[in-house]
Amino acid sequence: MKILKLVLVIVGVLLIVVGLYNALVPQEVLDIGPLEVSAKEGISNQTLGMIGLGVLALVAGAFLKNRN
Repeated sequence: MKILKLVLVIVGVLLIVVGLYNALVPQEVLDIGPLEVSAKEGISNQTLGMIGLGVLALVAGAFLKNRN
């Protein structure tokens, strides 16, 4: 159970960090002549989902009890 607790905490922190990175770092816009490709900026549903799953994994890892 100690390993599962550690994995949940690490995965939770990583998901939160990646979600916040995606939300805060601006996306690049590609402009080649008449062709322009732009990425959606701001917080999307995928970003919110990653942050939410990260929080759930972090809370589950924090409250997971060890078996004796």
